Amino acid sequence: MALLNFKKRDAAENGPVNPTVEAFLQGYSIEVMPRTAEKVEDFRALLPEGTRVYIAHIEGTPIEDMVKTAKRISAEGYPVMPHFPARIIKDAVTLENWISMYQGEAGVDQALLLAGGVAKPHGDFDSSMQLLESGLFDKAGFKRLHVAGHPEGNKDIDPDGSTKNVDDALRWKQKFSETTDAEMALATQFAFDAKPIIEWANGLKEAGIDIPVHIGIAGPAKLQTLIKFAIACGVGPSLKVLQKRAMDVSKLLLPYEPNDVITELAEYKAANPDFNITNVHFFPLGGIKTNANWAINNGGASAKPVNA
Repeated sequence: MALLNFKKRDAAENGPVNPTVEAFLQGYSIEVMPRTAEKVEDFRALLPEGTRVYIAHIEGTPIEDMVKTAKRISAEGYPVMPHFPARIIKDAVTLENWISMYQGEAGVDQALLLAGGVAKPHGDFDSSMQLLESGLFDKAGFKRLHVAGHPEGNKDIDPDGSTKNVDDALRWKQKFSETTDAEMALATQFAFDAKPIIEWANGLKEAGIDIPVHIGIAGPAKLQTLIKFAIACGVGPSLKVLQKRAMDVSKLLLPYEPNDVITELAEYKAANPDFNITNVHFFPLGGIKTNANWAINNGGASAKPVNA
């Protein structure tokens, strides 16, 4: 099976929906930023009821803008999960203030905790584990805490190309998941090839890591856009695939859609119901509307917007 699907859209809305894909997309989530969310007039015209909306916190974004976005999306009926990047949070007082603002103004009770793509910490925190250890999320009664997963490793964490530090961190997070009242999950970086994803996910189970996996998938986008984000995010084998495709000018001009990787993962899940990948998390690199419309065209009832 091809790793990427660069064929032009074939009017999926006019054909039957693959039932395994429909089942796999049930309960998918999507990521926005304050500036990208502003471009969406009404999320209810794009997203199913109950869709979890992550709000990415990029360095330099004022917390007030983050909370405002969370409040707006929550008011439209969607649970929001803001990012808490450890390295841009100055200290425990700042962390507690952010939690209080999100709770008080937007009713937030879930969060994605990650180190953050900043080389030098702004203050006391360096990792998501330190945020968890603070006890402030449990103190505030957060119901769900997600942490990062890396199917292709992470060179920021393991500069030598191994997965030693990533694996050690996962074992720590597994132990923490057994002590917190919050539900936990691994929200992963995006990847394009299903086979290494499956191998990585199965390897987690063999290592005793039973935290559910929400697999990161890049939404429809131009190839040039994907390459830019893949380089920025440190995607490994997938980047090589994209670079190879970029050598073919005819394919360079065609949009990427995640049909192949989604279908292969969905089929594996259908054949292995206890597979630990439980949800899809979309990175809408080609735009929120483009991603949501792809899901609507391919996800059947699982992707039907509130205002269908």
